[in-house]
Amino acid sequence: MHVSELDRYRAQFEAIGDRAKELAAGLDETRFNWRPAPDRWSIEECLGHLILVGQREVHALEEAIQRGKERGAADSRPFSHGPFSYGPIERFILGQTEPPVRNPRNAPRRFHPLHGQPVTAVLPTFLHLESQFILQAEAARGLDLRRVKVSTPFSRFLRMSLGMMFAQAAAHQRRHLEQATRVFHQLP
Repeated sequence: MHVSELDRYRAQFEAIGDRAKELAAGLDETRFNWRPAPDRWSIEECLGHLILVGQREVHALEEAIQRGKERGAADSRPFSHGPFSYGPIERFILGQTEPPVRNPRNAPRRFHPLHGQPVTAVLPTFLHLESQFILQAEAARGLDLRRVKVSTPFSRFLRMSLGMMFAQAAAHQRRHLEQATRVFHQLP
């Protein structure tokens, strides 16, 4: 049986949510907020960063999907069931985002999380965010994931295809969950 691209993204977001639950399971506030060094992020900050970025990504996805559906009422080109292929720039961006990290970069200031937030606030918010990504993947069914474009939260000048935006969002989350896992293994 053929698994659609959107079904693969759905499974990725579900797995990411499960991994976040595993990382936070049994952690008290001190351990959840523990930093391996003053300039390194805690598990809480890794998840907080993903929430800040993810909320903007979900909003951008939602807008793009709505525009794609509206255009589709007048023009059949935004609709397709794939398979989809993507250009070299988008594949490069995805490759740079996907773990393992080859070229670490500092997040823009607007995506720096607050430090010291409770696990009881951060984890449910993160899991809600994952459910929002899944809802958007469901809403995108039937759209041409290559033709529908999404504004990225990092630059108003960079637009990615809908499919690559889902892929990049999942890769970005895996990247920071890997970072959080390294912190978890260093916990005192």
